[in-house]
Amino acid sequence: MPIIGKASGGSRGRARAAQTGRVAWLATLLKGRPRLRQDLCWQQRQVQSAELWLVIVDASASTRRHQALAQSKGVLAELFDQAYRQRARLALLTASGGAPQWQRHGLKASASLQPWLQALSAGGGTPLIAALEQARRWLHARQKAHPHELQRCLVFTDGRLQRWNAVQPMPCATVLIDMELAPVRLGRARQLATALQADYQHLEQCKVKE
Repeated sequence: MPIIGKASGGSRGRARAAQTGRVAWLATLLKGRPRLRQDLCWQQRQVQSAELWLVIVDASASTRRHQALAQSKGVLAELFDQAYRQRARLALLTASGGAPQWQRHGLKASASLQPWLQALSAGGGTPLIAALEQARRWLHARQKAHPHELQRCLVFTDGRLQRWNAVQPMPCATVLIDMELAPVRLGRARQLATALQADYQHLEQCKVKE
């Protein structure tokens, strides 16, 4: 895929003028021939920045059409695996029925997500706008509690909403995955991505590993 790339923060092995770790000889010699211990540069591991991935899934009745939700599950499974490998935390919010429902609140990604994903089904209305607003408030609160956390948001939707008022962007990098697979497409998901100031991808563009 990857929908979400590796975070640029938290690089490892940067040379520092510390007193522990391995000597970084290249950085040391670039400063001139060392004469004292304090002239040495040292390699130290940096702690990797914590990551949170907030995933919002539109599971309304319209996503049953042309197996949109079913096909999205393959991408979601790869996404969960990617989060596990990168040791990211996951927050999951589904939009279906009468109101959004939180499924996870920033827990570490694990194999326990797969049964939940398999059982996920579509039906009911499309409370996606309410889900977006709820998620935006939750992210703001979490940023205050975890100011050093790197946050990312993914929104899976076919965009089949009757209408929506002005929506505010999420307070973090956002990607919208367009699930609309009908032969005649309304293109509302792309419009919603523009309103959210989110990067846009279509489900058909998301490559899942074999």
